[in-house]
Amino acid sequence: MKIPVIRQLFQNTTPAQLETTLEVLEAFCEFRGVSEHEVDVAGEMITNICGALEVHQMVSEGAVEKDALNAFGQKVMGSIDR
Repeated sequence: MKIPVIRQLFQNTTPAQLETTLEVLEAFCEFRGVSEHEVDVAGEMITNICGALEVHQMVSEGAVEKDALNAFGQKVMGSIDR
């Protein structure tokens, strides 16, 4: 998860675009010929897309972009610390 990537995805794509991309990446990971490295890269992209979707949700509920990004980062860091 990288907050700068999540910010870029949030600012430049709609939730519908993110959801479509997420579906494609998930399908890609299911192909038999995909290497472990490719799955890892796709997994990182999936994580960032899910983060951007969560930030979109927070902003649609009234949060300011900066606050939504900070809250998401704190949420993730809190779950890592556990």
